[in-house]
Amino acid sequence: MNTRNLRFKSNCIRDIVSLYHEELDALYGSGEVSVFCEMLFEAFLGWDKVRLLTSKEQTIDQSDLLRFHWALEDLKQHRPIQHIIGYTDFCGCCIAVSPDVLIPRPETEEMVNWALNNYTIDHSPFTFLDLCTGSGCIAIALKKAFPQAEVTAVDVSDKALEMARKNAKSNGTEINFLQTDLLATNYQLPTANCQLIISNPPYVRDSERAAMQPNVLDYDPALALFVPDDDPLRFYRAIAQIARKSLRKEGLLAVEINEALAEETCVLLKEQGFSPEVHEDFRGKPRWISAVWNP
Repeated sequence: MNTRNLRFKSNCIRDIVSLYHEELDALYGSGEVSVFCEMLFEAFLGWDKVRLLTSKEQTIDQSDLLRFHWALEDLKQHRPIQHIIGYTDFCGCCIAVSPDVLIPRPETEEMVNWALNNYTIDHSPFTFLDLCTGSGCIAIALKKAFPQAEVTAVDVSDKALEMARKNAKSNGTEINFLQTDLLATNYQLPTANCQLIISNPPYVRDSERAAMQPNVLDYDPALALFVPDDDPLRFYRAIAQIARKSLRKEGLLAVEINEALAEETCVLLKEQGFSPEVHEDFRGKPRWISAVWNP
């Protein structure tokens, strides 16, 4: 593309930010667009928020201007900002993302932070198990917080596991990765006597697709999102059965949930011998369940 045909009035920072708000505020809201600009300037130019605010009259070269042009076009098509810059932050870890994995959400980060803040080590050696690991973000955060722990991360997708391995390496963590289908009758999990099992499994019902935003529906992998309406708790049933076998006494189970199915998920876990507790996210919605295993 001839850069003279770009719609920016100039290559001045003020004009770049202005066009972003002009073309995106109606889609995302002014506050969200400001965050997009901060993330893009950090990713493309290495600028922090202070420099962006104090350098509005500075100019950038044409090659960088073109990057901002394509990012703007992508955002207009609802492409997630994390896919545009290639990464996101999760519990202080830099996690690379792609259409092969779910983009880590703040709600999941809340669950992990809660587990880290409420978990005490009373045995050594100790093991953690992350089911449906996706990008590996949960397993990596656990390993960072507890370097001595043996962490095993499981997923059915080979592409997701490839991304998770890359993330583990870039974050300097050694994690055991295993490809297996938790819903299969012949699944194999080498980890036993765990102190913590944690999971963000698929839980969005097929009937809920219509209410989802395009940046999720069109870019996140369906395999990691959706479950059939006639059996929406299939993964929780499998996870509970795994936890019964793999958790040591007084071990902790933590699972992210569908807010509309909190009561049903609690009933399922109670039937499996757990004493579940529902936790709300920062929006005040039921978002995850914790349960201590006391067989």
